[in-house]
Amino acid sequence: MISREKRPLRHLSKVVLRPLAAGLALATVGMVAVHAEDAKKADATPDPALANQLNPADKAELDEKLLAKDAAVKVEDGKYTDAAGAPTFHITNNGKKVDWYTYSGYRRYHAECHVCHGPDGMGSTYAPALKDSLKTLSYEEFVGIVVGGKQDVNSSTQKVMPAFGDNKNVTCYMDDLYVYLKARASGALGRVRPGDKEEKPEAARKQEKECLGG
Repeated sequence: MISREKRPLRHLSKVVLRPLAAGLALATVGMVAVHAEDAKKADATPDPALANQLNPADKAELDEKLLAKDAAVKVEDGKYTDAAGAPTFHITNNGKKVDWYTYSGYRRYHAECHVCHGPDGMGSTYAPALKDSLKTLSYEEFVGIVVGGKQDVNSSTQKVMPAFGDNKNVTCYMDDLYVYLKARASGALGRVRPGDKEEKPEAARKQEKECLGG
C-alpha cells in the first residue's frame, strides 16, 4: 500500500472526507514541520491502565522504542490515541485480545493490501514491507500516500503505488489499517490473526455507515 510526530489529523474516522484533506495537507512541508514541533511539546504520559499486554509466545520482533512511543494515553469511544494524538493499538489479555480497530485493520489489510505488500505487512518482490515502513511514517504521511499514491522511479526500478482516495473500502477504514500496521511495526502483534477483540464501538458503526453511504 505504501513504500515510505507531529500531531496528526484528529480522528479521521469521524469525518468522511478527512483522508482527502490529509492528502492535501501533506503537500505543505511547513505544516508537517509544525506538527513535529507540536508533538515534541505534547505533555501526555501513558495511563498504566492502557498498557499493552504482549503475548510472550508471539514471535514478533519487539521494538521497545516504538512500543513506548505508540503507547495509548487516551481512549474515547473505543478508539485509542498516543501522546501525539494519532490512532494507536491496544492489546490485552496477555496478547490475546486487541482493540476493534486493530482487528478491523487486519481484515481490511488482507482484503485490500496484501496482494502487493504481502501477508502481515511482510512485503513482496515488488512492494515494500509495511511493517518496516510504519516504523518511520507518521499518520499524515501514511494517509497522504494512501490517498494520493506514490512513485519511486530511478534508473533501475519503477515502483508505482496507485492512489486509493476514491476507494471507500480503503479510505473508510484508514485508521484501522494504520493501527494494525503500527502494531506490526512495533512488534506488538506478530504474524497472527487477532483472536479475541473488543466490541465494535458505536462510533465505528456510525462512521462506517456514513462513509459507505449505507
